[in-house]
Amino acid sequence: MNNQPVLFLDSGIGGLPYCRHFHGHNPAEPLVYVADRASFPYGPREQGELTGLLITLMKRLLRLFNPKVVVVACNTASVSALAALRKAFPGLPMVGTVPAIKPAVLESQQQRAGVLGTERTINDPYTMNLAARYRPDCTITGIAAPDLVEFVEHRYALADEAERRRAVVPYIEGFRAAGVDTVVLGCTHFLFLLKEFQWAAAPDIGIYDSIAGVSHRVEALLDRDEQTLRTDRGCGEAHLLVVTGASPLEPSWQRWADAFDLTLRRLEDLDPPENDLHAEALTIPDWIHR
Repeated sequence: MNNQPVLFLDSGIGGLPYCRHFHGHNPAEPLVYVADRASFPYGPREQGELTGLLITLMKRLLRLFNPKVVVVACNTASVSALAALRKAFPGLPMVGTVPAIKPAVLESQQQRAGVLGTERTINDPYTMNLAARYRPDCTITGIAAPDLVEFVEHRYALADEAERRRAVVPYIEGFRAAGVDTVVLGCTHFLFLLKEFQWAAAPDIGIYDSIAGVSHRVEALLDRDEQTLRTDRGCGEAHLLVVTGASPLEPSWQRWADAFDLTLRRLEDLDPPENDLHAEALTIPDWIHR
């Protein structure tokens, strides 16, 4: 048995639905969700810069939390840096949140699929190569929506249903004008707006995401080797929302922690910058079990 946590990492709140979905099916597993507020947003960053930021952050997180599985709960980071992270940390199981392109292209009746994501996800060759691998005759229309990422991160909790619907309609109409009949939500942030996307897309456009597939993949890793990675402590552990950044946390972070039943911590309080980043990996701190 293994009582180390499963760690989810995103630039902000986007991966929280993935974390909650996994927790709902695996309530005994301790969780650490890391929101990299200090580097938000990931989308506009060059691949080399983003990879370097993630490797540096991952070193801190591995030393502090010693996770048994890491979920890169960000499509941009998964598409751009997952291979480099796996190479930098061999032996650590990592699960990416790549866009759900396979089912979208296979189920497109018009042979036209859309991908909504960040600039990095839309422009990365990985996205188009993935579509070509499963259905080369399917045309892909990519639309970058950095403003929608900002909307979810900073405005979603304050917006009513009408405002949320207004936020997604222009994108669905753009896909509809392109003749698209399946759309992939290629950024984890967009899962917060799933109902609004489904409303705007009905009845002629299907909406696809990877949330269930990610949970299944993590479960498969935990269950290999006769479940040696499963915890034996039950559900008594605290589940953490850890936020990066030197400045004081905005009040919204406590609201997100409460909404997802997580205990809020600031990374810089747990691991001051002057700490040696090359120290040996630590066991989980006592407070994670309180």
